Amino acid sequence: MAKQLFSFLHFLICCCIFFALSSPSLSSVEVEALLQFKKQLKDPLHCLDSWKVSDSPCEFFGVSCDPITGLVTGISLHNQSLLGEISPSISELQSLISLVLPTNWLSGTIPDLSELRKLQILDLSSNYFSGRFPSWVTNLTGLVSLAVGDNHYDEGEIPDNIGNLKNLSFIFFGCSQLRGEIPESFFEITTMESLDFSTNNISGNFPKSIAKLHKLYKILLFANQLTGEIPPELANLTLLQEIDIAKNHLCGKLPEGLGQLKNLEVFHIFDNNFSGEIPAGFGDMHNLVLFSTYRNNLSGEFPANFGRFSPLNSIDISENQFSGGFPKYLCESGKLRFLLSLGNQFSGEFPGSCSKCRDLQRLRINENLLSGEIPKIGTATSLTQLDLENNKFSGKIPPELGKLANLGKLYLNGNDFSGKIPSELGVLQQLSSLHLEENSLTGSIPAELGKCASLVELNLARNSLNGNIPESFSMLTNLHSLNLSWNTLTGSLNPDNLKILKLSSLDLSMNQLTGIVSSNLLQMGGDKAFLGNKGLCVEKSLKIQMHSGLKVCRGNNTKELLLYFIIASVLVIILVGFLVVIFRECKKEQRCVFCDKSLES
Repeated sequence: MAKQLFSFLHFLICCCIFFALSSPSLSSVEVEALLQFKKQLKDPLHCLDSWKVSDSPCEFFGVSCDPITGLVTGISLHNQSLLGEISPSISELQSLISLVLPTNWLSGTIPDLSELRKLQILDLSSNYFSGRFPSWVTNLTGLVSLAVGDNHYDEGEIPDNIGNLKNLSFIFFGCSQLRGEIPESFFEITTMESLDFSTNNISGNFPKSIAKLHKLYKILLFANQLTGEIPPELANLTLLQEIDIAKNHLCGKLPEGLGQLKNLEVFHIFDNNFSGEIPAGFGDMHNLVLFSTYRNNLSGEFPANFGRFSPLNSIDISENQFSGGFPKYLCESGKLRFLLSLGNQFSGEFPGSCSKCRDLQRLRINENLLSGEIPKIGTATSLTQLDLENNKFSGKIPPELGKLANLGKLYLNGNDFSGKIPSELGVLQQLSSLHLEENSLTGSIPAELGKCASLVELNLARNSLNGNIPESFSMLTNLHSLNLSWNTLTGSLNPDNLKILKLSSLDLSMNQLTGIVSSNLLQMGGDKAFLGNKGLCVEKSLKIQMHSGLKVCRGNNTKELLLYFIIASVLVIILVGFLVVIFRECKKEQRCVFCDKSLES
C-alpha cells in the first residue's frame, strides 16, 4: 500500500514539474494566438486594450483560464461592437472550452475550428458572417451548446451528420438561410433541450420524430415552410415550456393532448391553417403566459376557464371564427397587458371582470358581435389602444376614459353609442386617433377636443351632432385627417378655424353649414368635402380657377356688395341733388307768380 502511495505521489510531482516547465511556452503560444486574433479586429469600445504582450493571457479582458494549468479555457466578448474577421489562430487554444462572440459586427467566412476538440460552448450568433454554413461544427463532438444562427450565410442545408453531436442540449440555427428538411439524425440527440431553427426555409411535414427528444423544453420552428399536422406524439414531451411554430403552412386540428402540457408557458401557432377548437385542457393550465393563435381557422367556444389559473400576460386570438361568450377569466391574475381578439364572432356582453386588467396596454376586440356598455377600464392607466369598433355596444361613452392618460388610439366607431361626446376626452394629450363615426351621438362637438395636441385623425361622421365647428380646432396643428360629414352641424364656415391646419383629408359634407369656402379649404378637400351643405358657396373667380362644381356665391360676395353699395349711394346722391334743384326751381317760379299777382293788385 505504501509503495502504491509513493508511486502516485511521484506521478503527481512529475506532472507538476511538467506543467511548470511547459506552461510558459504554452502561455506564450496562446498569447500570440490571442494577439493575432485581436490584430484582425477593430475595437471601437477599447475592450481589448488589456490584450498586450505578457507572460500570461489570463488577465486579458473576456479571457478565462484553468486555475491549475493557466491555459485559456474561455473567451467571452458578447456585444462589444467588434468588427472584422475571426483569425484562424484561435485554433491554437487547444484547451478552449467556451468561445462566445455573439452580437458583434464580425464578418467574413467563419474559419474551420474543428481542431478545438475540447470546445463545449460555441456562440457566434447575431453577427455578419457570410459564405457557406459552417458544417464543420459537426466535428466538435463535445459541444453542449451551439449557436451560429442569425448571420448571412449562403443558402444551404442542415448537415446530415448533425446527429454526431450526441451531447448537444442547445442549438440555435435560426436566420441562417437553411432549406430542406431537418435530418433524421438530429432526432437521435436525446440530450437536446432547446432547438431553434426559426426563420429559415425548412420544409416538409412537421417531424414526428421530434417526440423522441424527451428532454425538450423549447421548440422554435416559426417562419418556415413546414406543412402537415401537429403529431399527437408531441404531447408526450411533458417538459415543454415553449412552442412557437407560427408562420408555417400547418393545418388540421390541435391534438387534444396539448392541453395536458402542464409546464407550458408560451404557445404561438399564428399564421397557419389550423381548424377546430382549442383543447379544453388549456383552461386548466397554471403556467401559461403568452398565447397567440391569430390568423387561423379555429372555431367554437373558447375554454371556459382559460386564464383562470394562469399568470397570463398576452393573448392574441384574432381573425379566427371563435363564437359564444367572451372568455371571462383572462384578467384573473391581474397581469394581462395585451388582449387582442378582433375579427371573431364573440357575442353577448363584454365581461366586467376585465376591470381587473389594471396593467392592460392594448385592448382590441373590434369586429365581433359584442353588446352592452363599455366595461369599466378607467383604472388601466397604461392603456395605449382601445379598439371596440364594429360591434353592437350601446349606452353613453363613459367620461372615465379621460383618465387613460396614455391612450393614443380610441376606436369606438360602428356601434350604437348615444348621448354627448364627453368633454373629458380633451385631456388626453397622447391621443393621436379618435374615431367615433357611425354611432348615434348627439349634442355639440366639445371645444375641449381642441386641446388634444397630438391628434392626427379625428372622425365624428354619421352621427347627429349639431352646433358649430369649434374654433379650438385651430389648435390641432398635428391634425391630418378631419371628417365631420353626415351630421347636422350649422353656422358659418369660418376659414380661420381650419386654415392653419395642414390637412391631407377633409370631409364636411352633408351638414347645414353656410358661408364661403376658401381656396385653401377647397384645396384640402375638393368639392366632395362640402357637398350637401346648401348654404356653402365659392367665389366666381375661385370656381373658374379650380374648376369647382360648387355654386357661386350670390349677394354674399363682399366686393360685389361694396360695389353695389357705392353705385347705389352715388345714384341716391344724384337723385337727391336733382330733386333739390327741381324743388328750388319750383320755389322760384312760385315766387315769381306771387310777385306778378301783387303788382297787378
